[in-house]
Amino acid sequence: MNTAWTWTFDRYDPKTERVVEALCTLGNGRFATRGAAPESPADAVHYPGTYAAGCYNWLPSEVAGKQVGNEDMVNLPDWTRVRYRCLPEDGPAGEWLTPDDASLRHHRAVLDLHAGILTRRMLFQDGHGRRLGVTHTRLVHMADPYLAAQQSTFRASGWRGTIEIQSVLDGDVTNAGVARYRALNGRHLTGHRAGVGADGIAWLSCETTSLRTRIGIAVRTSSRPLAAMNQSCTEAATAQTFRLPISRGHPVVVLKAAALYSSLDRPAGDPLTSAVEHVTHAPDFATALAGHQAAWEDLWSRGEVKVPGEAGRILRLHAFHVLQTLSPHTAELDVGVPARGLHGEAYRGHVFWDELFVTPYLTLHLPEVARAVLMYRHRRLPAARAAARRAGRPGAMFPWQSASSGHEETQTLHLNPRSGRWLPDHSHLQRHVGSAIAWNVWRYAQTTGDTGFLYGPGAELLMSIARYWGAAADYDTDRERYRIRGVVGPDEYHDAYPGAATPGIDDNAYTNVTAAWVLARALELAAELPRTRMRQLEQQLDLDAEVLNRWEDVSRRLHVPLHGDVISQFEGYGDLAELDWDAYRARYTDIRRLDRILESEDDTVNRYQASKQADTLMLGYLFRPDELHDIFARLGHRLDDDLWRATVAYYLQRTSHGSTLSSLVHGWVLARHKGPDAWRYCEEALLGDVMDIQGGTTGEGIHLGAMAGTLDLIERGIVGLEVGPDGLRIDPVPLREVPRCSFTVDCLGHRGIHIRFVPGKLGIEVPSSRTAPPLPLCLPDGVTADLPAGRQRWFPMEAG
Repeated sequence: MNTAWTWTFDRYDPKTERVVEALCTLGNGRFATRGAAPESPADAVHYPGTYAAGCYNWLPSEVAGKQVGNEDMVNLPDWTRVRYRCLPEDGPAGEWLTPDDASLRHHRAVLDLHAGILTRRMLFQDGHGRRLGVTHTRLVHMADPYLAAQQSTFRASGWRGTIEIQSVLDGDVTNAGVARYRALNGRHLTGHRAGVGADGIAWLSCETTSLRTRIGIAVRTSSRPLAAMNQSCTEAATAQTFRLPISRGHPVVVLKAAALYSSLDRPAGDPLTSAVEHVTHAPDFATALAGHQAAWEDLWSRGEVKVPGEAGRILRLHAFHVLQTLSPHTAELDVGVPARGLHGEAYRGHVFWDELFVTPYLTLHLPEVARAVLMYRHRRLPAARAAARRAGRPGAMFPWQSASSGHEETQTLHLNPRSGRWLPDHSHLQRHVGSAIAWNVWRYAQTTGDTGFLYGPGAELLMSIARYWGAAADYDTDRERYRIRGVVGPDEYHDAYPGAATPGIDDNAYTNVTAAWVLARALELAAELPRTRMRQLEQQLDLDAEVLNRWEDVSRRLHVPLHGDVISQFEGYGDLAELDWDAYRARYTDIRRLDRILESEDDTVNRYQASKQADTLMLGYLFRPDELHDIFARLGHRLDDDLWRATVAYYLQRTSHGSTLSSLVHGWVLARHKGPDAWRYCEEALLGDVMDIQGGTTGEGIHLGAMAGTLDLIERGIVGLEVGPDGLRIDPVPLREVPRCSFTVDCLGHRGIHIRFVPGKLGIEVPSSRTAPPLPLCLPDGVTADLPAGRQRWFPMEAG
């Protein structure tokens, strides 16, 4: 039975097993292991995978007759593997058993979110009625970021004899978890050495082929009852084999404790030596589980978003995966926000703009982690500045896809699996990623009050991005406006004008408006900074009065295209052909990846008014209606409710929702404006990974931005929570489908502010503190209050 805290998969289905593996991934912010059955190696059904945050490697491949290079998050050696077979007294030895064996009678996988453990239960029965029950319980330790453990229990019924169990540490792994990447070189590990020490600890060391990251894994396997083991080793794997007596009422238990280290760890040391030492002193399973559960309990006290019903159950799953991808341990690492978590190899484990959807949640619940992922960007400023210089611009031009170094990692070719053709990839022209970083910097500083960050690395990030935008905008004398040309917007479908010889479109509304916002914030920060710090930035970024004056001018005169009574997604969008949406839906049913469909028909989506995901409407995600009105007013445009509603309606009819982020943004925008279909889109965002709505993508890794975004939808979208210089602002837009919610946040120096939103009223409790000042509140209808530490108040709210 599913409960509020458990996800149960009662049936083994090879077609959906990879989705189960992704959704049952366990991690601790430093590394994660997919929820694959330990009996099975990687094959067409199963894909065991372990990934360490920030562990990438670059490999060359030949694609369509061209040499291309790709940097991937590396699939590390498999520590989970366990093989077993029955040797009954009254019959021949059985085969090695797996979930795919014909003798499997029952299967259940249970993910316990509260405890952070995965349990797989199987029952096998042969033709003579002999039964073997198997239970695997796995954890990736949340308190000890180097440790994982798996306990396997075997129970016999209807027979007695011996069970042969083999504990395997397998380093012969590749990156092969995404079908469309399999033409690429996926063998990232080399230099394998493996062995078993005199103390029975199996060990394996290797390194990545080009970046030379060293990996050390050690596994301590023990059994109950105790038994001697045979061991064998190859260059890349170890196998430890037990033969143990088994009968009804006398189960067999095998425990694997694993320690994982790499040369990315600090302080530096030999990964293999560290791993062996660590696993040697690892606690027994019960003790490890207790410490692990205590760490999760503390994490849930900070990160849970409580909503009743099925929506709340899914939100808890989303929070679970966000928290185990980006935990407090992540704050100690040099890593960004991987778009697909540490759950699979889609997008090659790269960092995109998805932090735009993840960092707001982190900022409110784990601000130290939010700061850390922003520092990942700050450390890569030199690479972003070098990219801008190569483009002939000052400032910082951040890559669309980032990995270890901060260089552009976007592929130059991508495969259309529908047509089988490799096509040029121009998505690196999505320059708006810089604005996403700047927005996160600003929101983090506003929410936390962390002026040390804002005046230090935050100011350098924000002003470097502004420096780029100020120069990237060219003045058009005919329009008397600045324009940003040759980009790709969040839509991603449109990477060129029909028939154009060069890629890129002009004046993407989202790109231009957010660039104007960045420039305005940079000017505001320049006026606020201490003079000595500003002088330092002037020297560092080559700022002078002329540059700042240009920022002022560009921030007020960037072109925002319109056609008819709507904001144009980009200049010329309204001139494109209309698509016969009904005909394509009738022909293909699922048209989320309309671009692939059209290309397979020797057509191009560039010819049509058709968007993959929210683009212009992303402005309604980033900015409250009053904020957006002010930004447009600064640009000399009047943005009233009629224009915005018409724009929303226009793009709703022309979007295929080929990204999990699309339904999230549309639901958010409609909720803010009390649109009648708001919940339909919110619900699709909730179900995106749970139901694998995108059709086979979840098994390649969950969509972290959509998961965190649904949590943010409750807190900032529905409750309307924002933090700024005037305090904690709350302006709810209730949905009847979310009748109540509660959560705990950190802001403005207060940790553990408890917020409860129920029909007609809002409760806020500020924890006790001897030093924290009262929390200023800004509520609807101009209501303000200062809530002292240690106090709780309820405020009436207008019913939605």
